[in-house]
Amino acid sequence: MIWPSLLAGVALLTALWALAKARRAARRLDQLQQSYWDLRYEHGRLLAQVKRLDPDEAAAAAAPAAPDPATTFIPLSSLRR
Repeated sequence: MIWPSLLAGVALLTALWALAKARRAARRLDQLQQSYWDLRYEHGRLLAQVKRLDPDEAAAAAAPAAPDPATTFIPLSSLRR
């Protein structure tokens, strides 16, 4: 009769340990997500600040490059005519 109660006690301690570990992992995940979003916000803010300080480079980065004329898309329907 002592073995089942001993086994139940060990199972209870293991379950409590696993629960505590899962709660610590969840808390750490929340901290990491908060840090990620803080850094992403800070990156966007700094990027906007750099664009304000150097508008020439911001305009050059925003303008798309023209495609190379040798590699333009030609639809097959136009070749059949």
